[in-house]
Amino acid sequence: MLVGGSAMAGRIKEIAAIEGVRSNQLTGFGLVIGLDGTGDQTTQMPYTTQGMNNYLQQLGITLPSDVISRLQFKNVAAVLVTAQLPAFARPGQMVDVTVSSMGNAKSLKGGTLISTPLKGADGEIYALAQGSLVIAGAGAAAGGSKVQINHLSAGRIPGGAQIERAVPTPLLEGNSIRLGLDAYDFQTARRVAEAINRRFGDGVARAMDGRTVDVQAPVDPNARITFIAEMEELPLENSIRAAKVVINSRTGSVVLNQAVTLGPCAIAHGNLSVSISSTPVVSQPGPFSSGQTVVTEKANIQIKQEPGVLIQVPASPQLSEVVRALNALGATPQDLLAILQAIKAAGALNAELEVI
Repeated sequence: MLVGGSAMAGRIKEIAAIEGVRSNQLTGFGLVIGLDGTGDQTTQMPYTTQGMNNYLQQLGITLPSDVISRLQFKNVAAVLVTAQLPAFARPGQMVDVTVSSMGNAKSLKGGTLISTPLKGADGEIYALAQGSLVIAGAGAAAGGSKVQINHLSAGRIPGGAQIERAVPTPLLEGNSIRLGLDAYDFQTARRVAEAINRRFGDGVARAMDGRTVDVQAPVDPNARITFIAEMEELPLENSIRAAKVVINSRTGSVVLNQAVTLGPCAIAHGNLSVSISSTPVVSQPGPFSSGQTVVTEKANIQIKQEPGVLIQVPASPQLSEVVRALNALGATPQDLLAILQAIKAAGALNAELEVI
């Protein structure tokens, strides 16, 4: 069933962000220790043994190569550690990290991540991660049976990484800042520029294209921060964005935005079902004969097609009317996917159709 809603005026901070002010992705290779025999099978995962050997060498422990090859680290698992470095993060602050097994470890529950450097795309170390994992799943196995709830090979460490290096941002550089809209739309860009000019004066903001708005900002850092804080809170009039219908072909979900309209059309949609049943048939030979028992199958195929009723759909200039017209068809979500695509092909759906 489709549901329509009314639009509400928003603020600039909800539809745009300042260019250059962004988060950065960090990643690193690490080892989780302290597992209860659920770690990697090191004979099949050589990088676990190599990683543990490298860590022991950093601690001043050197083992012969023949000894290393025979070690079985059942309580150790090789993992990849990922984190998001937020904008304006400073050294000493803590961020959450996600730890994911990259080998054949059965479970990371109860494990501890040892010190792991996290690097950015430039190869520099920006944080160090360490701590005890929080695993949301649970599992047990005995006698060949296994029960598992949720996922056991990935977990998180709240506040598990300490930032060691800050990422500079161009927020305080130059005489202007640029706003990047979340979605390109010339009407929205124009309204953002108009809202800023009404508050701070003509010529302060100008739309560069359908996604970028250039804004003249004070040079003094304190004044610029105050200016940005006030600018982000400016309300916008109800802006009608480009009409779009998003269809998820895997789940059958259909989402329409407020700008979707429907032209007059007629729709007929019938259901087609194919049923195939198979019944075993046993053929027995006669008494005292040299024949053999033969087992065959008898297939029964039935095709049933329900008649489609031609339904006239009136023009629907508002989302609520579009929803009411589509619900009147009584189609299932999967049928609705085909109906919307057919309406679009016929030119009666005034919206962009996106299938994800």
